[in-house]
Amino acid sequence: MEWSTGTVGRHAIAGIDAHPELELVGVWVSDPAKVGKDAGRLAGLDRDLGVLATDDADALLALAPDAIVHTAMTDDRVMEAIDDLTRFVKAGVDVVSSGPVILQFPYGVLPQELITPIEEAAVAGGASLHVNGIDPGFANDVLPLSMTSLSQSIDEVRCMEIADYSTYYQPVVMTQLFGFGQPMDFQAVLAAPGVLSLGWGSVVRQVAAGLGLTLDEPLVERVERVPADRDYSTVSVEIAEGTLAAMRFEIAGQVNGVDRVVLEHYTRTHPDQCPQWPRPDHGDGCYRIEVRGEPEMTVEFSHHGRDGDHNVSGMIVTAMRLVNSVPAVVAAKPGIVTALDMPLVTGRGLVTE
Repeated sequence: MEWSTGTVGRHAIAGIDAHPELELVGVWVSDPAKVGKDAGRLAGLDRDLGVLATDDADALLALAPDAIVHTAMTDDRVMEAIDDLTRFVKAGVDVVSSGPVILQFPYGVLPQELITPIEEAAVAGGASLHVNGIDPGFANDVLPLSMTSLSQSIDEVRCMEIADYSTYYQPVVMTQLFGFGQPMDFQAVLAAPGVLSLGWGSVVRQVAAGLGLTLDEPLVERVERVPADRDYSTVSVEIAEGTLAAMRFEIAGQVNGVDRVVLEHYTRTHPDQCPQWPRPDHGDGCYRIEVRGEPEMTVEFSHHGRDGDHNVSGMIVTAMRLVNSVPAVVAAKPGIVTALDMPLVTGRGLVTE
């Protein structure tokens, strides 16, 4: 079952349809205009799949699906989304979800009194919950931890996103979370102390857990905000000269005051901005992993859709990391399942003749 048909959900529907081990049995939508529409049309497949979208959550859960692929927007409704996911697993339905990202690895990020009800509901329902995607997700959990298996000694693990967000369509994220297009004194959500550690602290803590590190508390946040040198236009927001146009931030996990695990983002809204910042070796966006130690290692992971847009393919890889994880999550023991618990997930069955 697919929960939402937005920028990620539509690709998840296409992915479920393409996966030989999965069958789409239901689709939930929040937009009344989508109710009664065929899932194939909502996914842009130009064909019917024989599954009509509904906003009746009770009716969908009554179908007793094996799993839900949950891709609804959660950035602006974290607690409500946690309630939804808790309800699903308590009903005995395994869930893979793109958010809230804080649940990618909630330990040390959320207070235990918020984690326990989710775990207890999952155990009671005999179901598993896995939150993942690309970032937070594969690009900063499986990929860097796999690289560290080649290390003789490690000084620092740094996970970077370097991207142009000009074609990224998420107005709430762009204007309210980042504050792009807003005056420089606007209190954007991500600029508030502690928010970055909530949003991406799970990444830092999971890598640290995978390396057996006990981190200093709290995590260290560093932010650089850059105003527009001229007017810029993006698909989500118009950015006037002098308003926020680019942002760099770090969340560092330290041991004895030394950075050991770092999540770093370089976010531009036009490729010409901030020439002093790192750039992708290929395309307009990438994830770059650096493992500093013996030996020194760097991996750059870039992606783009067949139309060339890395923001579109970003939605696809997020969706497909979830869809392709469904069989493993269904097979997992009940509870919250993190990347540290998952077996190797592949694109089995997706090679077409």
